[in-house]
Amino acid sequence: MKKRILIVDDDPNILDYLESLFTDNGYETAVAEDAKEGLTKAGQIKPDLITLDIEMPGEWGPRFYRHMTQDDDLKNIPVIVISGLSGNAYAIPKAVASIKKPFDREQLLKIVKETIG
Repeated sequence: MKKRILIVDDDPNILDYLESLFTDNGYETAVAEDAKEGLTKAGQIKPDLITLDIEMPGEWGPRFYRHMTQDDDLKNIPVIVISGLSGNAYAIPKAVASIKKPFDREQLLKIVKETIG
């Protein structure tokens, strides 16, 4: 069974790029354009991994993460932060990785493979 990745980002170009990148490398994907939609989809599909932008309209990534970790079904899902904000490594200290936009696709794929196979 394919591993499932939820991509949470408000930039449609990033959503399209990550969706193609992960699909082309054998993963199933789902996308969410904001934190609220991300929490709903995470609850529905129970992804194996979440990529998370920090700065989004409405609730920011750290608030999404806090809500996620309060849900017993979601709290152990690994998160990779992908953000253009400087200091993004400090936004969610328990993330498996924090990557700054623009990012290196091979580095991202390596982290994903090391995290979920």
